Amino acid sequence: MIREFEGIIVSETPYGESSKIVNILTKDEGIIGVMAKGAKKIKSSLRVATEKFTLGIFNVYYHKDKLSTLVSADIINPLLNIKTDIVKIGYLTYVVELAHQTAKQCRDNAIYKILKSAILKIESGLDPMIMTNILELKMLDYLGVGIDLDKCIKCGNSTDIVTISGDEGGYICKDCHTGEIIYSDKTIKMFRLYYYVDIDSITDLKISGEVVANINTILTEYYDRFTGLYLKSKNFLKSVIE
Repeated sequence: MIREFEGIIVSETPYGESSKIVNILTKDEGIIGVMAKGAKKIKSSLRVATEKFTLGIFNVYYHKDKLSTLVSADIINPLLNIKTDIVKIGYLTYVVELAHQTAKQCRDNAIYKILKSAILKIESGLDPMIMTNILELKMLDYLGVGIDLDKCIKCGNSTDIVTISGDEGGYICKDCHTGEIIYSDKTIKMFRLYYYVDIDSITDLKISGEVVANINTILTEYYDRFTGLYLKSKNFLKSVIE
């Protein structure tokens, strides 16, 4: 049966002299493995459309839980703005790997939607660090380590919150504060907004560099402490933005 899938290619593996196997994170079926016969040939109509990070529509002979076969593919957006900027390529590589690993642990169609929305916002010119941090924060629920943004992580108090700690795992109130870095109210409020915002509704980002940097630091600490993910793409990203 031929089925049409919207998705993004999250990995590709050579197969024989002229073919490849691609894994596609799809809108409706999670990750599917697809054989792209002859896709490595220079004149193949599948050559460009089966490259890693292709966001497209894929028509496949679909076999549930088995390797399917690609029939044709159409690119939704070539992501030229991203793919001509090494820094943005770094962010793209990271968010795709993060979504891929998350989808392996939790099959939820929202993962693809969040990833696609974040990528298209980066492509449109919005700050890639902010969009990446928003995606990171939203992915935590699907990784099973979501942050409680309603009360102190230590005592459960919902008032007198003075800071947020990635290493401790959430908000900290004044009575439980024991030396953790104090972040501004703007940082605390924006962190919460990152979690609740609908990415598709974002049209402009006016956030101070200090707040952006603070949130990135908090999320980096949280991921290192609680997710167990060690992604090669994160090191690549660090190398291109430092």
